[in-house]
Amino acid sequence: MARLPILMYHKVSPSHSEGLTISVSKLEEQFRFLKQMEYHTHHLSELVSVRKLEHPRNIVITFDDGYVNQLELAYPLLQKYGLKATFFIPIQYIGKSDAWNSPSEPIMTAEQLDALDPSVVELGYHSYAHQKYNEMSADEWESDTAAAFEVARKHSLPIGPTLAFPYGKFPRKQPQKGEFVQFLADKGFELAFRIGNRVNNFPFRNKYEIQRIDVKGEFSLKKFRRKIKYGKLL
Repeated sequence: MARLPILMYHKVSPSHSEGLTISVSKLEEQFRFLKQMEYHTHHLSELVSVRKLEHPRNIVITFDDGYVNQLELAYPLLQKYGLKATFFIPIQYIGKSDAWNSPSEPIMTAEQLDALDPSVVELGYHSYAHQKYNEMSADEWESDTAAAFEVARKHSLPIGPTLAFPYGKFPRKQPQKGEFVQFLADKGFELAFRIGNRVNNFPFRNKYEIQRIDVKGEFSLKKFRRKIKYGKLL
C-alpha cells in the first residue's frame, strides 16, 4: 500500500501566516519543496478510478471554502509549479462572504469557479450551508445536499462527487454513523474527508473517513516536511 498525505489549506494572505491563514511566501516555499522532491499531485477523480499509485511520492492538495484569496494567491502558484489541487466549496456562499469568520472573507463567484483550469483545480462539495453534520438530522442532511446539488446544476459547475465535512465533523456513534454512511453512498459521493491529521494508506480503507493534514500558517518548512511524513505523530 502507498502512503498518501492529503493537505488541507484555508485562507491565503499576502503576508499574515497563523492558524488557518498561510502567507503566500510560505505557501510558495511548501509548493517549491513538493516540486523539488518530485511529489506527484492527484485530483480526487483520479483516485476513484485507480487501485495503485505508480509514483514513488504522492500527495493531494486541498483548499476549503473557495475564498477569492485562493484564486488570487494560491491558484497562480499551483500553475507555476505544475501542481493539482481540489477546492471544496460551501455552495450557499458562492459569490458571497463566509459567515463563520470575523472578519469575513469573500468567496468566489460561480463565474470565477467555472473559469478555473480543470487540469489544475478540481471542485468538490463542502456542504451547502457549512454546518456540522454531526449536529444535523437525517432530514437536514437531505435538504442541505439537495440544495447544494441544485445550485451546482443551476450554474453548471463541474463539481465532483467528493465531500469535505465542514469543521471535519461527522456522526461517530451508531446508529447515526451507519445512517450517514448510507446517505453518502445513496447520494453518489465517492470520497469524503474529515481532518484527523494522519497520513493515509492507499487504497483507502474507509472512503468516507479519509484524513487530511491541517497545514497551519505558523508551520516552518521543517515542520511541514515532518507532517507530510508522519502526520500527527509529532
